[in-house]
Amino acid sequence: MKKIVFMGTPDYALSVLKALCEHFEIVGVFTQPDKPVGRKAVLTPPPVKEFALSKGFAIFQPQNLKEDAAAQIALLKPDFIVVAAYGQILGEDILSIAPCINLHASILPEFRGASPVQQMVLNGKKLGGITAMKMGVGLDDGDMLGFEVCDIEGKSSAELFSIFATMAGRLALKTLENYEKINPIAQFSALSSKCKKIKKEEGQISFDDEISIIWRKFLAFNPWPSIYFSNGTKLLKIKIHTQNVAREQIGKICAINQNSFCVGAKKGLVEIFSIQEAGKKALDAKEYLNGKRLGLGDNIFS
Repeated sequence: MKKIVFMGTPDYALSVLKALCEHFEIVGVFTQPDKPVGRKAVLTPPPVKEFALSKGFAIFQPQNLKEDAAAQIALLKPDFIVVAAYGQILGEDILSIAPCINLHASILPEFRGASPVQQMVLNGKKLGGITAMKMGVGLDDGDMLGFEVCDIEGKSSAELFSIFATMAGRLALKTLENYEKINPIAQFSALSSKCKKIKKEEGQISFDDEISIIWRKFLAFNPWPSIYFSNGTKLLKIKIHTQNVAREQIGKICAINQNSFCVGAKKGLVEIFSIQEAGKKALDAKEYLNGKRLGLGDNIFS
């Protein structure tokens, strides 16, 4: 049975690890260090570690791979090193130990980098998917070994992470089982694009934004950082309606329904079902309007 060193951290990576452990020997699992979570800052292990503990896998959580990770991996004598959303860059000392296979959440060479799922949503892509790639020293620029593609239109990042996790598990298994038969395809770097780690401020919106931009941000930044206004108010559940909106209606309540209300934006209406002011609990549409004593024609933040 082939030996695998697995490197990954979040739920996306966990799906890949679960798929592999049924068919290969997992000789070591590298994952990010435990982090404080919540208001009480409880030190919490990443999903991959929790699963690895339940299986009795050898676990490594180096703060920095430059310390002695390469020596540790070499001692494990893996046939493959599989990487899925690990969170650190592998150096040549690790890449030279065994073939390193990365399950990247985009159709490369598009969206190399840290936030491919959010970026494909922000760009309004209709198709997305996973690429299995043999890693090199560059950022997500290695030879491609296989793909899985699906329809992503209208789906949030949260939904896509779940869908892609299942796809990545299937693709990882297929790639390793057929590795010797695969003819790698070099990436055409002239068509590449890069994406950086998402920052909280990218979720800020205004009703002066075009309705399509608000919708794409809502989908892309679910679950984090959500979409919010300059006063910190978040929109938790919305729909959009594309139509002509007069300038004087932007930011004002244009319709009130049984479970929602609509606010004018550029080129459309935002239908709000759930909303949360900074530092307060989430409210449904009716609770918000009643609490603020707002009605038709009022500015939502007056």
